[in-house]
Amino acid sequence: MRRRRPITVTAASSVAVVGAAAVGIRTLIARQAAIARRRIGKPLGEQALDADRVWRRKKHPGPPVDLLLLGDSIAAGLGAGHRRDTLGARLAKGIARSQGRPVRLRTSAVVGSETSALTGQLAALPDQYRADVAVIVVGGNDVTHRIPASRAAGQLEGIVRALRDRGIPVVVGTCPDLGTLRAIPQPLRALAARSSRQLAAAQAAAVQRAGGRVVALARAVGPVFAERPDEMFSVDRFHPSALGYRRTAEALLPAVLAALTTARIPAHA
Repeated sequence: MRRRRPITVTAASSVAVVGAAAVGIRTLIARQAAIARRRIGKPLGEQALDADRVWRRKKHPGPPVDLLLLGDSIAAGLGAGHRRDTLGARLAKGIARSQGRPVRLRTSAVVGSETSALTGQLAALPDQYRADVAVIVVGGNDVTHRIPASRAAGQLEGIVRALRDRGIPVVVGTCPDLGTLRAIPQPLRALAARSSRQLAAAQAAAVQRAGGRVVALARAVGPVFAERPDEMFSVDRFHPSALGYRRTAEALLPAVLAALTTARIPAHA
């Protein structure tokens, strides 16, 4: 019994040290999160520019291609200084150039949305509305709000399946690399980077199961955002700038065009 007592005491002491360390880490992370919120602020407000219209109508004749955007502030285009620079507008113009047809953009994405909000975004569309292709960009808010990756990915899979059941091809830009956000201090930035990678991987698997196409934004545009943050980010150092949206649209466009080609767009008005 006497021989076991020091071991028990040592074990108890170790547990106490680990517990204290965990509390210290949580406190540090909470402080750094508060610092990040102060640095980023809301200089852009919470309302993205309205870019919904028929793009390139004068340049290209014929019935428009219907493009639907779902997701968070990136999908909505927050940070763009002009509606032509939003993600939706950039994609619309790229589709129009490739297809030789005008593109009707409908943005159902809402600033601040987590993946759970996609159900409401889809439900808000008119019953008779049918897109020729849907693009979803979501995930950043799930990471910052600490939503489990498995839950968010499951919710995304459900939305992709619902769109595919309607015959709508879907392209998903997976969660961007939050490690490129210099406004977030270390070690919180490293944790955010790891969480965003985990969510992106879970999203990719979920979207593929549901029959959608995947574009890994962290791999496609993450490096240029990390190397050129002053150009790629808007004034809040969190959302893309006009150039950031152009690069993001360029990364998504090949998958969107492939989805449209596979679907064989019907010529409807």
